[in-house]
Amino acid sequence: MSSQPVDSSLAIKHINVTESDLSLANKVDLSPPASLEQHESPVSVESDKIVLATINAKYIHASLGLRYLYANLKELQANCEIKEFVIQTRAIDIVEQILAAKPSIVGFGVYIWNIVETTNVVSLLKVIAPEIKVVLGGPEVSYETEQQTIVEYADYVLTGAADISFYQLCRDIINRTEPEQKILKSKPVALTELEYPYQYYSDEDLQNRLLYVEASRGCPFKCEFCLSSLDTASNPFELESFLAQMDILYQRGARNFKFIDRTFNLNIATSIKIMQFFLDRMTDDLYLHFEVVPDHLPRKLKEFLAQFPDDCLQFEVGIQTFEPQVQANINRKQNNAKSKDNLIWLRQNTSAHIHADLIFGLPGETLESFRDSFNQLYQCKPQEIQLGILKRLKGSPIIRHTQAFDLRFNPLPPFNILSTNLVDFATMQLVNRFARYWDMIGNSGRFKHSLPQILSDNPFDEFMALSNWLFDETGQTHQINLKRLYELISQATEALFPTKHQAVISAIEQDYAASKLKSHFSTLKVFAEDKSEIKTQSKLLQRQQRHKS
Repeated sequence: MSSQPVDSSLAIKHINVTESDLSLANKVDLSPPASLEQHESPVSVESDKIVLATINAKYIHASLGLRYLYANLKELQANCEIKEFVIQTRAIDIVEQILAAKPSIVGFGVYIWNIVETTNVVSLLKVIAPEIKVVLGGPEVSYETEQQTIVEYADYVLTGAADISFYQLCRDIINRTEPEQKILKSKPVALTELEYPYQYYSDEDLQNRLLYVEASRGCPFKCEFCLSSLDTASNPFELESFLAQMDILYQRGARNFKFIDRTFNLNIATSIKIMQFFLDRMTDDLYLHFEVVPDHLPRKLKEFLAQFPDDCLQFEVGIQTFEPQVQANINRKQNNAKSKDNLIWLRQNTSAHIHADLIFGLPGETLESFRDSFNQLYQCKPQEIQLGILKRLKGSPIIRHTQAFDLRFNPLPPFNILSTNLVDFATMQLVNRFARYWDMIGNSGRFKHSLPQILSDNPFDEFMALSNWLFDETGQTHQINLKRLYELISQATEALFPTKHQAVISAIEQDYAASKLKSHFSTLKVFAEDKSEIKTQSKLLQRQQRHKS
């Protein structure tokens, strides 16, 4: 794998907007070219501009996938531009900015979080400029491809890892030798054939955005809710060349590295080398994010982890469920006792920030078994518990359980589970709201003194009561400002757990002070009001009344 010098004048443009299956017919394999000499026709790159585009969930998420495509475009790279947008941007504005580059080919990265928005952009683009060749790629269009609306608008779809196949297709389009088939299946490519993408993170990316990096691709585990279960193995990049790339990023000022490896601690020797690399370069502002297997923390790795100072490590730990039968249903192998021991060890012996995941709605899961998993995980005291709702990822083996467990998924993105044979829709909605409120209260760090005063021996049921009260009171799971949330938590405690209320008020005062909100704590309505005495003018008349004054 070759390395290239950093070029600060790369044609990569960030559109900075504030955050406000698969039949065998009609497909062809794209084999990566061994060399440019395999192509008989010359490529005219002067008149054919390529735009690589995607819509990110947030500005801080820099697209690693687009940069891989860009890095492997060879002689076409000079006439290619990356344009990244965010989910809040209007489709017509995205199209306008793409057309401003006057492209002949536009490649879109399509994911579960942007399929709706990208469909809107592609449909509009093809109305305004039908002559532009639109190429789709990404996990969301790599499976069940022909059934998707967005595919109707596109000229080509590359399924699978398209790091090299996108280059070949662009050459064919430019040479007017493009394939007749619309859906093109990318063949696997050895990682040693790929150019690294990291030099194409701009200085602005390094300063303001998460830098996604990968020391390996694939996953050896077969958890059926995950697309990575389709992988045959975890394949590492050549370690020394990878670390050389990391060093270049570091020397350029990068300090925030998010590893997207599905199983970072699978190969302990490699994990330790990477850890040592960063320990040797430790600074106060260095921050590393890894996804780790919870039951695989041998002593030698623990010794390294204990060396890291505060505020520099975050571990994403997939637990998903502690229920053995559910684990068997989804082909998940996990030593529950060891997983819990390791979580507790991490909390007691390292300063790592632990983000532990649970999934509700898995085949065979009940509200009771999920309650038990939550309570067990809560006792391990991770800083965050991410409560996910099962989603139907196209291509994931979870769909084999659809009939047996009566899995009913939302037909619209994000394709979340709506009910199962063991969990009805109403219960699913309760847990959805529980998850949202938990993120606002339990995971935010804003209630670290008050929440432990509310939750005791049965944290799931206690927080469910709190969740239900909050929704009954507000009818909202979003857009509750922080001051109002402090008031609501106090009032909910008064109604649900009156013996705890005074202690909770004192704890909320501590949390409120830490929040740095401008208003004084004494202005908070920590006790419920008598609503029968509150009289306000109907909002229906307020606008009209303003015109009279």
